[in-house]
Amino acid sequence: MGFSNLRIPKLCEFCEKPFEAKTVTTRFCSKLCSEKSVKRQKRLVQEVEAKQVLLEKSINKIAEIQTRPYLSVGEAAVFFGMSKDTIYRLIKSNRISAHNFGERLTRVCKSDLESIFTAVKIAPEKEKIEKKQVFEIGTCYTISEISAKYHADPGTVNSVIKRNKIPTKKVGSFVYAPKNLIDKIFDGK
Repeated sequence: MGFSNLRIPKLCEFCEKPFEAKTVTTRFCSKLCSEKSVKRQKRLVQEVEAKQVLLEKSINKIAEIQTRPYLSVGEAAVFFGMSKDTIYRLIKSNRISAHNFGERLTRVCKSDLESIFTAVKIAPEKEKIEKKQVFEIGTCYTISEISAKYHADPGTVNSVIKRNKIPTKKVGSFVYAPKNLIDKIFDGK
């Protein structure tokens, strides 16, 4: 059986350097890169397995923590997703009750921490039925009319209109804004 003189340009999957492969199925530029790739794959599999074992251990610990009324500062930090310093600050400001049974034996009342993180109910917003603004000459001001009437700079008028989200309409070189909304803002009503 003869050898092929075929040279296929490829990139090594490990070191990503270009090389010429003799076969279509060649993936690495050298045996060293192939061995390193295998080792990397084994290491990644071991890391995934280690994370899975840690997760299984953590599930039991979390279940145990959920049933206890008092937690250590470290457990409370993990359970509520905050730093130990924050918990100590809450203890110092008397927002949560804690008991000290000796060095590194501070226990925090779990119900106090839960009461801090109670869900705040937000009232549902009333559906705003926006009336389509009618931009007629009699019911609108131009920017120059607003600045003349209220003795304000046109730039200030524009920023007030943007800040208060007042609808405007541009016709030619003029920008119109509804009189009733402008009067409410500038008259202070």
